[in-house]
Amino acid sequence: MRKTVILLAIVVTTGMVLRAQQPGGDPAAREALQRATNDDHQDMMRQLGIRALRPGPSGNEQAPNHANYDEAKANPYPDLPPVLVMKNGTKVMTAAQWKQRRAEIIEDFDREVLGRVPANAPRITWHVAKTEQWEIAGHPVVGQALIGHADNAAYPEIDVDIRMTLVVPADAKKPVPVMMMFGNQVLPSEQTARGRGVPAGGPPAGAQPGDPPATQQLIADGWGYASLNPTSAQADNGAGLTKGIIGLANKGQRRKPDDWGALRAWAWGASRGLDYLETDKRIDAKKVGIEGVSRYGKAALITMAYDQRFAVVLVGSSGEGGAKLHRRNWGEAVENLTGSGEYHWMAGNFLKYGASDATFGSKTAGDLPVDAHELIALCAPRATFISYGVPEKGDAKWLDHQGSFMAAIAAQPVFRLLGAKDLGRSDDYKTEKMPPVNVALLDGQLAWRQHDGGHTDGPNWKYFIPWADRMLKR
Repeated sequence: MRKTVILLAIVVTTGMVLRAQQPGGDPAAREALQRATNDDHQDMMRQLGIRALRPGPSGNEQAPNHANYDEAKANPYPDLPPVLVMKNGTKVMTAAQWKQRRAEIIEDFDREVLGRVPANAPRITWHVAKTEQWEIAGHPVVGQALIGHADNAAYPEIDVDIRMTLVVPADAKKPVPVMMMFGNQVLPSEQTARGRGVPAGGPPAGAQPGDPPATQQLIADGWGYASLNPTSAQADNGAGLTKGIIGLANKGQRRKPDDWGALRAWAWGASRGLDYLETDKRIDAKKVGIEGVSRYGKAALITMAYDQRFAVVLVGSSGEGGAKLHRRNWGEAVENLTGSGEYHWMAGNFLKYGASDATFGSKTAGDLPVDAHELIALCAPRATFISYGVPEKGDAKWLDHQGSFMAAIAAQPVFRLLGAKDLGRSDDYKTEKMPPVNVALLDGQLAWRQHDGGHTDGPNWKYFIPWADRMLKR
């Protein structure tokens, strides 16, 4: 199951994201990459004074250390950090006070969980590499291949070019909203020439039979879409932390414990993509959304939480590090993200919460100053749609659907405080249960729907688009 989850994690609504930074069939290259990753992981443990980490649970339910799927054991740390209480004990009662509390929460995420974007993060200069015209499901469109070049004058040894494809209706009479999606869409000519990426109309990845792909649904509804390739900004492995945008900012040196990880770098890349969209008069920059599935679902939620210019988000099957509560003992755990496989997503400091033996003793998920409900709360009052599938179709129990619903419930008070509608449930995250599969909670700015498909948000697009239209008053 664990291997299945990893393989499925790279499928997004816009198609199969090619992991170009991973060596192909070359065993020596793969071994070198793993060795470099392990060396970097060990270096971070040394910086933090960690002698040993607890192993993460296995996704194989037959393994001796299999993950817990017993709800009676799922909440060892049942009390979440209070989202509307400031560190000095003051209760947050107004939107003005929330601004102060929001800053406190972001500081904790920056320092302990996701890492800080450095003050010297390179400036990105965008240019249009290619323009093409074609049709998507009978609608004329104009597409552009965009390259965002990072200023590397301070460290020319590292080159970073962020790749984004932008597609808008050709016959629009006024600026259009745009959904930015983490993926690797390419123009029709690039698909043919490179033999990679996905067709320009978008694949029906994960869609239910009869559902058009998300890109067709968006264009038909008058939206544009942008496909941002996250790994063009930062590689999805620990060996890449001295390269990419993180390595460029650090001039090729290893990270410090509170430096940003890949998730924060991908979110930063999306924000730089929005910088470009704000300059394009064909686009209504006040109505730009962000979407992703699995690891890119985590990145989409983080993008929305940090960058308040994004108006709407579709968070697909994000699990641990996304909408799932860290404090839940169900499926994937904090320890799975502190090991050498996925630690690069997070700040180095996050490793402390998987430590069993260190100069500071040991820490667990219960010691984290923040949790996923606060990440969701940072999106308020903007339109936030949490999407999952079902284990029977491949959206594994590992992702902890109930724990993600609990996080959304615990975020409700912030949405209401800021004048937005919540899920319409009580705020008791300890007792509230998910609605049945295919029963949507879409009346407010905070929304939830668990579809009956797999590890994708494909079946939810036909619900998401009209909901987003309503939230954006289209």
